[in-house]
Amino acid sequence: MDITHTTVPGTGTVHHFETRDGQRFCVLVDENDRLSLMIYGPDDPDLAVECVVMERDEAAQVAEILQPRPIADRIADLEHRVAALTGGPS
Repeated sequence: MDITHTTVPGTGTVHHFETRDGQRFCVLVDENDRLSLMIYGPDDPDLAVECVVMERDEAAQVAEILQPRPIADRIADLEHRVAALTGGPS
């Protein structure tokens, strides 16, 4: 996946994504800390055909679902790695 980031003065930061299949979308993080997920249509690569606006907690719920493993599993894995590095119990 190709990812680029652009700062838009007075608006926020836009993160552009393009999948291996050529689908394009972006996430705008605005100055009010809202996130907008915009899907681009196939006919005009610069025209968003759909926009979903989310508060941070809503975006966190979506991000949790998109994760390949639950956060609890990732935290447990990190704890085991830290213990192995520090010589503590694993």
